[in-house]
Amino acid sequence: MPKLKTKSAVKKRFGVTGTGKLKRNFAYKRHCLFCKTQKMKRQARGTTLLAESDVKIVKQFLPYL
Repeated sequence: MPKLKTKSAVKKRFGVTGTGKLKRNFAYKRHCLFCKTQKMKRQARGTTLLAESDVKIVKQFLPYL
């Protein structure tokens, strides 16, 4: 079998926790922050776990996870 390539975009955007779950960053935190609420900016700090429905899709692009 040939080696499989990992999608460069996916390896930059997602990480793996110690238990093997996928983590992601929050969206909408790059620019125009003055018009977004404090609550939205506060809740979008750090990382969160990827939804179970999306895990299957992302794992296709990370063959050697």
